[in-house]
Formats: sequence, structure tokens, C-alpha cells
Amino acid sequence: MKLLKDQIERYSRQIILSEVGGKGQEKLLNSKVLIIGAGGLGSPCALYLAAAGIGTIGIVDSDKVELNNLQRQILHSKKDIGLPKVESAKDRLTKLNKDVEIVPYNIRITSKNILDIIADYDIIVDGSDNFPTRYLVNDACILAKKPLSFGAIIQFYGQAITILPYKSACYRCLFPKPPPAGTVPSCQQAGILGAVAGIIGTIQSNEVLKYLLGIGNLLTGKFLMFDALDMSFEKLEIQRNQQCLVCGDNPKITKLIDYDEFCS
Repeated sequence: MKLLKDQIERYSRQIILSEVGGKGQEKLLNSKVLIIGAGGLGSPCALYLAAAGIGTIGIVDSDKVELNNLQRQILHSKKDIGLPKVESAKDRLTKLNKDVEIVPYNIRITSKNILDIIADYDIIVDGSDNFPTRYLVNDACILAKKPLSFGAIIQFYGQAITILPYKSACYRCLFPKPPPAGTVPSCQQAGILGAVAGIIGTIQSNEVLKYLLGIGNLLTGKFLMFDALDMSFEKLEIQRNQQCLVCGDNPKITKLIDYDEFCS
């Protein structure tokens, strides 16, 4: 896709960056990104990716907008309550940038459909809020060799890592198995400061843009932890685990399953 005159103006502040330029902007307009979850993390991530001119953004979410979402899920507003989140997201993102094609998936992601959904996308963003989905997305991306930006939030804390399958540590290298039921509270139980979702979701969008443009240093092999209370970031160096159940040298996980029975 060649840049049109109004696109050159629209994206001018990116294009003047030597690391981006016209060719980089064209690359973004030809890129496809899938965001799993249109909530606290997916909202800021989707907004910045749409504003940046990502050509196609897929959004997967089976929930409807609720009033208690609006404190942090900035894609949605009060008029959207009761609508599927993917419809609300498509409406908001299309109004923001008509250059971007928004592909909504108003479904629950499962081991049966995830490989088909992620197949056409260049990079996947995990903005989910539960362990079954996180493990499923990680395993699917490893098996399909799809880059993955992972983020998680709770209370005043956030985490992020970028995963290049078989090259850098994956989620299972860090946490081999889902936690026992009841040991880790959800945001619904423990709460979340809305701005923390914005910070981590924006970091995920930044990782996606860097990956697509081939610039900077990704959070590969680095587990980023954020503490909003003392405004600190810490990065742990993480090596790919050669004994990892899914990305190790002799993986035990070679097909996908749904993890609800283990996590609930």
C-alpha cells in the first residue's frame, strides 16, 4: 500500500522519525495485528495501534460492555453498555482512523478455533484476564510460530513480555503450569487501578510497533514488572527453558487443550 497525500500528513510525526520513514509507515499499513481481549489492556493497545496506522486489527472478545468496565476499558462509553465489546471497539476505532480495517470476533477463544483465528496475523497481543486463556494463547502462538505480546495487570501492578517462539522465553518458561484454583485473585476480586491498564496496554502497543518496524530492543527474554505505587519498573532476564513443556527441545505439549478444568 502506497501512502496517499492525506496519509502522509496524518502520519507525518511518525514518518519524520528516521527509524520509521515512508517505507516503515507503508509496512504498518500492510500489517495485521490480533488483539485478544477488548478490555483494560486491549483498549489502549488497540487505540494506539489504530492511531499508528496498522492496516488490519482483529479483536477477539465474547463479552458485552458493562458499567463497571468504563473505569479502565477506554474503548467503550456509557452508550455502549449492553453491546458486544467487539462492536463497541469497531465503532470507536473506525471513527478514530478509517484507514484501519477492524475485524471483530464476537466469540470465546478455544483450542478448536484459535489456530484458525491467529493464522493470518503478523503478531498477537494477549490482553486477556484469566489463566486458561493466557496458557491457551501462549501454546497456540508457540505451535503456530506467531510472535506474542503478553500483558497482565492487578491492583497497582503490571507485567509484560514479548515472545518470539523458539527464540526467546515463553509464558510457560516462566510459569510452567496454571496456578491451583483460588490461589490467585482476579481483578474482579482484587481490584485494578485504571491507569495501570493504560500503562501496560500502551507498552504492549509499543512492542508491537517495534516488532513490525524491526527497530529497538524488544522485551524478549525480559520480564517487565511495574509497580504504580512507587512508580518503579524492573526487568528480569529470562532465558528460554530448554525443558519447557511447549517450546523446549523435547516438548510434551504438541496439541492444544482448553485449561478451564485445571484453573476453575
